[in-house]
Amino acid sequence: MPAPLPLPRRVSTFSALQHRNFRIFFTGHAVSVVGRWMHHIALGWLVLELTNSPFYVGLVSPLARLPILLLSLHAGVLVDRVSKRKLIIVTQIISMVLALTMSALTLLGIVTVWHAAFLTMLLGTAITFELPARQSFIIELVGKEDLTNAVALNSSTFNASRVVGPAVAGILLGTVGVGVCFLINGLTYLFSIISLLRVKLSPLDTPKNSRSTWEDLRDGIAFIGSERRVFSIIQLIAVLSVFGFPYEVLLPVLARDVMHRGALEYGWMVSAAGAGALAGALGLATVGGRIPRGKLIRLGAFLFGVSIVALSIVGTVSNALPVLAVIGAAMVLTTASANTLLQTISPDGLRGRVMSVYSLAFLGLGPFGSLMSGWVAEQYGTQVAIGIGGALVAVLSLIVVGRNKELLRTR
Repeated sequence: MPAPLPLPRRVSTFSALQHRNFRIFFTGHAVSVVGRWMHHIALGWLVLELTNSPFYVGLVSPLARLPILLLSLHAGVLVDRVSKRKLIIVTQIISMVLALTMSALTLLGIVTVWHAAFLTMLLGTAITFELPARQSFIIELVGKEDLTNAVALNSSTFNASRVVGPAVAGILLGTVGVGVCFLINGLTYLFSIISLLRVKLSPLDTPKNSRSTWEDLRDGIAFIGSERRVFSIIQLIAVLSVFGFPYEVLLPVLARDVMHRGALEYGWMVSAAGAGALAGALGLATVGGRIPRGKLIRLGAFLFGVSIVALSIVGTVSNALPVLAVIGAAMVLTTASANTLLQTISPDGLRGRVMSVYSLAFLGLGPFGSLMSGWVAEQYGTQVAIGIGGALVAVLSLIVVGRNKELLRTR
């Protein structure tokens, strides 16, 4: 009699944590991103206090994404050529120095909106190289079998920090001020750096590359253009970035000027979105590959857009909190599924370049959407700007994903 086939390994919600390297990476990253969210909340509030202008709020925070627009493709080439771990460590050290500098300027009482803008752009430059390296590094820690689970868990740390970071920042903003938030962010980078140094990896053969950067860029772009599923995912993420994500930039304006609340309530609102995103990430980690990820992407994107429209209608913090939780869950359902699918489809030698284009669509296009939303908010009101963006996301997501039948069937 033939030997029975082995039973497939059961995938639990936390399967990726059985890998030692991922556990270490996961822990360090979890601490670091709490500080990042505190920095983000403090920056938006600082700019609002310095300028009293929704336009400047919509301008300064997204400046971190401008370098992604300009340098992301070149960052992808570099990621495919060098050690991803070493590249992440270098970018973390640079980010730590910039956060501590921002803290010093604020605590000394000499910070201006232009200091905030310049340091935010430099921080964005470091993130431009870190993001595709970090995303394509995960597969080296867990392999393809646990990739979906690892990406979802990694997303859960980011979104759990959206619960803790903004809530703590809201308290600190009203007690000790924004400078302490920047200081804590700078110190939390130490945890990420130490965890990366502790990761033990087998040495990888890095092929000698005599090709020009342009030739490598051309290969990456050619692959994206020829693989319809990848191209559709990138298109969808671009739609979310330009029309959907700017709602986050306008949240402090919505909290203060529309709902007439302060920094504490603003922190609650961001935390509500984080709580929903955490629930969505853990749900995705549990479901794994049982549902076609293409369908999850379409469902998540449509729900994200509809929920943003709902946010523009509610007029109180108590009504906004559950809506923001749904927004967070829908966002992570879409982006984590898209991230995993891109890494699964992409060849090993092109993964860094594909993820750099994903980063470009995810973050690099954000300044355009934020500037447009800031201008619409100035002219017609914050609620109108948020509502228009959500409606466009809902409609365009059905068009972009719905016409790609192969993507809808992909697990």
